[in-house]
This record gives sequence, structure tokens and C-alpha cells, in this order.
Amino acid sequence: MLELGKYNTLKIVRERDPGLFLEDEDGNDVLLPNKFVPEDFEIEDMIEVFIYLDNEERIIATTQKPYATVNSFAVLKCTSVSEIGAFLDWGLDKELFVPFKEQASRMKEGYKYLVYVYLDEETNRLAASSKTNKFLSNNLVLLAPYDQVDLIASHPSPNGWNMIVNEKHIGLVFSDDIFQKLSPGDRLKGYVKKVRPDGKIDLTLRRHGFRGIEPDAEKVLEKLKASGGFLRLNDKSAPEDIKEAFQLSKKSFKRAIGSLYKSRIIVIEPEGIRLIEEDA
Repeated sequence: MLELGKYNTLKIVRERDPGLFLEDEDGNDVLLPNKFVPEDFEIEDMIEVFIYLDNEERIIATTQKPYATVNSFAVLKCTSVSEIGAFLDWGLDKELFVPFKEQASRMKEGYKYLVYVYLDEETNRLAASSKTNKFLSNNLVLLAPYDQVDLIASHPSPNGWNMIVNEKHIGLVFSDDIFQKLSPGDRLKGYVKKVRPDGKIDLTLRRHGFRGIEPDAEKVLEKLKASGGFLRLNDKSAPEDIKEAFQLSKKSFKRAIGSLYKSRIIVIEPEGIRLIEEDA
């Protein structure tokens, strides 16, 4: 079966004026136009192609690589807006359509948007939607605290940033756990802090609890060594100064220097922290 919006590995069965005809295991064939035909090929060779609909709504194959496949998220640029919707550049000759009803806010030419690529069941056409939350569900969350997850930054909220979790769920990283600039579509690793009874997922971008002490302590130690063994920061310092120096919250910083102190690597003085000489 030819799968729209996906890569298909098909057999080259014949060559004709418009290009190569490819066939799947069920005998369904599709045209690979001449401009996409590889220089070297043999009849019966297998070739990987992307399947979509051309401007005349015919199933067609291409060796072009789209920026996204069906049922996935991507940040794409709007190239034009018409009376029926917007069109996005997704790396293929034919642009990707976004109906007005699938736009979280009215799209503008030249701007980039985080969208979900889907197959419209009514028209059997590939399309995109910037209403990404409708393609996510927290009804069944099989995640636990400390699990590492793949995140896609969705949009900011008053409390932090909404994140797409493993391309299945929606979660939140609170502002106190964000120490870097984020933009919609950014992909990064994160960790589950808590799954609430209502299915909401609290996230962090760093290992937390006892699992976060070691890397944070290493970060403080590296900065301490680079500063000649002394830093004018300690557990009494202002959170803003700590965040600027280490990109850590004050709570994480206190855990980190506590770990270094218990390991007898540093001493904590009224003016700051100092590296014990034998470890300098």
C-alpha cells in the first residue's frame, strides 16, 4: 500500500517518457517524474521516495526530502496567504496547505510557525495545523518522575513554557527551571518531575533531586577552578547573582555547594566559597 506523507521503499518496474514507474508489494504503482530520476538505476532496483499529491491531486513520488512527514511536528515558514488559507514551505515543490480553521492565529507571509502535519480524512490530502494541542492527549500518561523525555517547545505561558512531550503529550516547564532562551519548535531533552492526578505533566530541563546534585556541583567546581579557587558567591547570595553566574536556581546552587562541602572539596566562607588547596 502506498502511504501518503511517508517515505516508501518501492521497486522500479518500468521507464516511460514522463519518468519511472515504481511499484509496492501490492502492485500499486506511482510515477517518479524525470527530474527526480537518479542518474544510475536498473529496472527491479529498490528506491526510497516520499509519496504525496501533486498540484493536480495525483499521487506522485519524489526524491526531495520534506522537512516533516505525516503525523509529526515541524517549524515551517509561511510563503503566502490566500482567501482559503496559508501555504508553508516544507521542502517540496508543492507547498503545504494550512486551512484557516487550523490556524491558532492568522498566519502571515514570512513568519515561521510550529505545525503538525496530518492527513485530512475527508479529502485524503496532506495539510498542516498550528493548533498543535488538538493532536496531543494526556488521558493516558505512562511516564514517571525522573524519566527522560524528548521535548518540543510549544508556546510560553504565564508560568513557564508549554512543551510537547515525546510528540504525544503536553507538559509544562516552570519559569524557575528555565535558564536559556526558548523559541517554538526548539527540540531538547527534559525530565519528568511529576505526573498529576489529572494527567498534567510537570517537567524540568535538568536532572532534579538527588540526581541533579552531581552535574550542578561539577558546574560550580569548574567555575571555581577557572576563577583561581575563590568565588564571591555562597548560600547567602542573591538568586539573581547565582542565576547569572551558573544558570542555576538558588536551591540547586545550595545543593551543589553542599555536595562539594560534604566531599571536602570546598569551604564556605562569609564572603564566598573557596577551593581546598589540595584540589586546586
